Amino acid sequence: MTPALYLAVASPGPHRYASFDVPAGVWIAFAVGVTTLLLLDLLLVHRKPHVITFREAAIESSVWIAIGLGFTGVMLWWQGGQAAGEYIAGYLIEKSLSVDNVFVWAVLLSFFAVPAKYQFRVLFYGVFGALVLRAAFIFAGVALIDRFDWILYVFGAFLLLTAFKIARHNGAEIHPEHNPVLKLVRKVIPTTTQYHGQKLFTRENGRMMATPLFTVLVMVEATDVIFAVDSVPAILAVSREPFIVLSSNAFAILGLRSLYFLLAGMADRFRYLNVGLGVILGFVGIKMIISDFYHLPVAISLGVIASVLTVTIVASLRADRNDIGPGDEPAPHPELPEDEATLADPDETPAR
Repeated sequence: MTPALYLAVASPGPHRYASFDVPAGVWIAFAVGVTTLLLLDLLLVHRKPHVITFREAAIESSVWIAIGLGFTGVMLWWQGGQAAGEYIAGYLIEKSLSVDNVFVWAVLLSFFAVPAKYQFRVLFYGVFGALVLRAAFIFAGVALIDRFDWILYVFGAFLLLTAFKIARHNGAEIHPEHNPVLKLVRKVIPTTTQYHGQKLFTRENGRMMATPLFTVLVMVEATDVIFAVDSVPAILAVSREPFIVLSSNAFAILGLRSLYFLLAGMADRFRYLNVGLGVILGFVGIKMIISDFYHLPVAISLGVIASVLTVTIVASLRADRNDIGPGDEPAPHPELPEDEATLADPDETPAR
């Protein structure tokens, strides 16, 4: 953090949160930019379905993270240190919470036996839906806070409750078959038992039917709603400016697909992730509750969030290393070799 940025975020000045007018042209340019990044990823980088290797996922994740972090410089140049500090704090919160989302996606895609080379497409639609949902939640949350001051205490209490639940989560298995959304989809929408490539719908015996990939997409969107309910109040604890909140969410979400392919098989190596997320959510919950009485500078929020993430990652990796004996080999990352990427005929791939 540069000295100018540190001084700006440590001393909020007359406004406790950054606040500025965003011209319609800037909103349009931002929307066009995000859409362009999504389309380039879909139509250029991933034009043909294929299995995403660990190396490819690592490179793409690095690029997305670089874009997200780089936008801090845009905020610093455009609106100054306070806005830049709030953006990067929000980005770190959303990025850390998204890791939990990734592990839930891994359970869903495994449960439905989605062929590896078609997972990217359904996650692309999932990310697009998540962006729309977050935008709606953000503007609704900001409007509620502007209209009802007491909603801060509700959001803060909700974050504390969520923090407690996440911190106590012991890694119990998720059972998608018990999900009411899945039961409703299977009851209301005629669905095939076979995958048909990347199609969400297909025609069988003259009848239009959904494929299992459509059911997976509905389940992914349902989890997006759940995580939006958790993450939007969290980021509103560090910023109230809609553009900052939305942009930090957007750049954190854009890299979720590559992060999934990077971390999906490594959930057991982040054993303290739930504790770290619980601490972060608890911190921002308290920050929100006391915001009417005392405003924590963004520099402190950044320090706490970064420190908790660092300690969580280091402690998890150290514990994982200690579990591996001197003569043991670490478990390989579960990815398919290139020569197995084609799998079976997708039209004959059964779903759960």
